[in-house]
Amino acid sequence: MKLDDITVSKAIIEGFMNDFLDYTDMDVAIGGGGPSGLIAGYYLAKAGLKVALFEKKLSMGGGMWGGGMMFNKIVVQEESKRILDELGIKTQKYEDNYYVVDSIECVSTICSEACKAGLKIFNLMAIEDVMIREKGVEGVVLNWTAVEMGGLHVDPLTVRAKAVVDATGHPCEVVKIVEGKMEAELATKTGKIMGEKSMWADVAENTILENVTEVYPGLYVTGMAANAVHGSPRMGPIFGGMLLSGEKIAQMLIEKLG
Repeated sequence: MKLDDITVSKAIIEGFMNDFLDYTDMDVAIGGGGPSGLIAGYYLAKAGLKVALFEKKLSMGGGMWGGGMMFNKIVVQEESKRILDELGIKTQKYEDNYYVVDSIECVSTICSEACKAGLKIFNLMAIEDVMIREKGVEGVVLNWTAVEMGGLHVDPLTVRAKAVVDATGHPCEVVKIVEGKMEAELATKTGKIMGEKSMWADVAENTILENVTEVYPGLYVTGMAANAVHGSPRMGPIFGGMLLSGEKIAQMLIEKLG
């Protein structure tokens, strides 16, 4: 069978443009494709909401790929194991309440199952601004990551969403945009980003769910972004809190938008 290079190009361009046009208006826009963002997207899409995830890097998974210090194993605790069981990810019990998981299997399976559930992922796209109207955050402003990296003066495009989730991890990039560029007061103890504290897994894992909140009208935080905004410690290569926080933000938004 003879193949035509131009047909291949047209198929890719048309397929992508159709998806992008379809997601110029959606229920939930998620910034960041780490474990919390992917799990949030999985449960939101599974509930029938129209949700897209924008990841500025080439691959999904955030810090989970590298496990602990490039040993590609991660740890989850008993409370979060049920999420991995639901997704068919193997776990190996280590001691009471600790389970060891292959980080490669974990990331690839979460990503695959989220896509199968209906989550639309756009990689290599950065959120450089937010769409703020009378009611608060109502969308995100996007540009190619290459434009950001190259320092090029290229105007972005805007997409609308009923809710925006910052799952960008340690940098809490979307919240920083709102706090700085818009000079908005956030729903935290100090009214601003408090910053993450040094690693302390026990405290970090036990505070993350209470940190999953709406920090500005229409803008929510989950995962490490939630801990960074609210001033809690980081937790290192134990990922149970990441999974549970993604599930929690999904439940909050399903209740609000569903």
